[in-house]
Amino acid sequence: MPVPMELSRIIISEVNDQQVIYLKEIGGERTFPIVIGFFEATSIDRHVKSIPSPRPPTHDLIVNVVEGLGGELQDVIISELKDQTYYARLRIRHDGELIEIDARPSDAIAVAVTCDPPLPIYVNEDVLNDVLGEGNS
Repeated sequence: MPVPMELSRIIISEVNDQQVIYLKEIGGERTFPIVIGFFEATSIDRHVKSIPSPRPPTHDLIVNVVEGLGGELQDVIISELKDQTYYARLRIRHDGELIEIDARPSDAIAVAVTCDPPLPIYVNEDVLNDVLGEGNS
């Protein structure tokens, strides 16, 4: 069952290639860290801080293309953890059909915060259990 999460923290380091974002469980205590690249982190940070861009960067372009083609961005699900790699799906409604697009979680979250209002973000319970070491007996 997917757990609703919200972006709670962005850590950007100019001396490190790896940046970290934290998702926090809505109505709960669990947090979920994701290591992402500098470009994705700055894109997320720019939208959170409402810093405009003179031309549409990549994540804005994705939102514009989906909407321009008549799609409606619905939500993001971080669905799997395989071989220490997270997998996400960007879910789009188009002509009454739900389309799921494979995406890196960093890109999916950047698209989510680009939307107005931001898209809901979910993490599958199995992924949370794996990351947080819960449910292992």
